[in-house]
Amino acid sequence: MRLVLATRRSALALAQSRAFAEHLKSAVPSLVIEELQVVTSGDKTQDRPLQDIGGKGLFIKELEEALLDGRADFAVHSIKDVPAEIAPSLTLACIPAREDPRDVLVSRTGAPLKALPEGARVGTSSLRRAVALLAVRPDLQITPLRGNVDTRLRKVEEGVVDVAVLALAGLKRLGLAARATEILEPEVSLPAIGQGALGIECRVDDARAHEALAAVVHPETATCVSAERAVMAAVEGNCRMPVAAHAVRAGGVLWLRAFLAEPDGSRMRTGERRVPWPQDALEAARCGEDLGAELRSA
Repeated sequence: MRLVLATRRSALALAQSRAFAEHLKSAVPSLVIEELQVVTSGDKTQDRPLQDIGGKGLFIKELEEALLDGRADFAVHSIKDVPAEIAPSLTLACIPAREDPRDVLVSRTGAPLKALPEGARVGTSSLRRAVALLAVRPDLQITPLRGNVDTRLRKVEEGVVDVAVLALAGLKRLGLAARATEILEPEVSLPAIGQGALGIECRVDDARAHEALAAVVHPETATCVSAERAVMAAVEGNCRMPVAAHAVRAGGVLWLRAFLAEPDGSRMRTGERRVPWPQDALEAARCGEDLGAELRSA
């Protein structure tokens, strides 16, 4: 069987897409995978914040077009880039095992968060990360910082910012985990919805793709991501809204934590749920919807 994989051209996208392709081929030895590289709108515009140019959906728009017009059979996304609603003829058919979802600091001097000098410049274009760090260190200066991982690391080295906040998963997939100065626990910086997880999208009616992708679905990750994405849907989350949700399995329990704030970072409210481990993704989603509704109405 031959399938075409659609991926963005960034180093990180290629690394995670190719690693997933190898994982899939090891599970389905008869599979032949071809790679279609796509430049997305989000990749083309790097000089403005995402919330000013249309949000994270810009990182998947052209990949979805490749699925819809038949140039590709499945697309590999960072699930945190996928909006709550996708085209009705497309589906997230596979959530594979998740990489470490935590955020990290990369500091020019090697200083951790607590030891950063007063007024240190923190590079991030994530409202979620900005709100979380300012809750701990209100003296910090948040400096917009976009670009691929190499670009952001270089801006730290050049002194454009004193420290950058990145996803540990991305550094690991690029073999750069040693560059992290400090791993931020969820109690400090609650991860983005779906952070560290991939979402594999295909056409609803593509039986061949569904059959192949079913071999590498990771049920625990899929359950956790379902709960997190339901929070996003319930609060109508977008790039102008600081929102986070992170779910883990703790024994026989689903532990879901979330926060929501106003676009300016005010009125930050947090919540959590601990429920018996869900029987399926729909049950997990109901937990997320309930927590999201609570945060929205608080």
